[in-house]
Amino acid sequence: MEEIPNITSDIIGKLNKLNIDSVYQLAVQNPVELALEYEDTSVSIERASTLITNARKILAEHKVLDDGFSTADQALEKRNKMSRYTTGSQSFDSLLNGGFESQAITELAGEFGTGKSQICHTLCVAASKLVENNHSGDTGNIIFIDSENTFRADRVHQIAEQRGFDPFPILEKIFHCKVYSSEHLESVIDELDKSIEQYNAKLVIIDSIISLHRAEFSGRGTLVERQQRLGKMLSKLRRYADIYNIAIIITNQVVSYADGSHLGFDYMKAAGGNIMGHGSTYRIFLKKSGKNRTAIVHDSPSHPYERVKFSIAENGIQDVSNYKTDESESAW
Repeated sequence: MEEIPNITSDIIGKLNKLNIDSVYQLAVQNPVELALEYEDTSVSIERASTLITNARKILAEHKVLDDGFSTADQALEKRNKMSRYTTGSQSFDSLLNGGFESQAITELAGEFGTGKSQICHTLCVAASKLVENNHSGDTGNIIFIDSENTFRADRVHQIAEQRGFDPFPILEKIFHCKVYSSEHLESVIDELDKSIEQYNAKLVIIDSIISLHRAEFSGRGTLVERQQRLGKMLSKLRRYADIYNIAIIITNQVVSYADGSHLGFDYMKAAGGNIMGHGSTYRIFLKKSGKNRTAIVHDSPSHPYERVKFSIAENGIQDVSNYKTDESESAW
């Protein structure tokens, strides 16, 4: 923190009182919110903005962030250094050009039973092993934020056993947080930068991002506030993904087209409207497809708009060709 230009010990002390203890934590702040938190110390939005900008300059000097403009070949070099977290299903991973990317928010949207939570549980196992065996030797952990009471440690244990891994080292790498209200979720995301540092997290899963807000903001009169709060959360998550170089996976629910204009396979759309659409880097839509599931790329700046089939079994999600019996399929 002392490296930040024009910062004083008094300012550092005040930041510490707000639980902002590192350059990373300061860099992900919003100047308006920081100024409001500083209300009794008369720090202006301009002063807060300068502090945050200078923190980001420090990260740029240490090659964590880009410093202003960069050439396209430098951007390509940076992308080639990004981490990818696989599920172990070749078909699903190929849809994402190798797996879930760091420095990005990937949204999994679909109705109940399409495999959103099963993908998240599978990812906990597969990503734990990948992070552990990272060529850089940097072992990272996983944060699982659970708003629908979907997380099951015994399911992670089962997937790990079925894949031939020792389950307990994997379970020790997953930090689970159960949230009970929209305000609780917003508070956890507000403080997520501290949790990322505390738990050395490389992957964050939020299952789901919208369920609590849909339940608590149900009327048209509350729609504007709901969307503003969703947008604020997504904005924070984008900053965390970029500055901490982590992968963020969020699940989303679906709604039917009210006018009945879409029939058959495409009668559903992701909930949350344009706020959710603009907030995610990649959008993957999940659908039931007979006994299997279909994953479709709905929005991406780089992936082709493709679809693949996958199945769900005791070892998590897997390629359809690996399916052995109808009995194991019906269990999920």
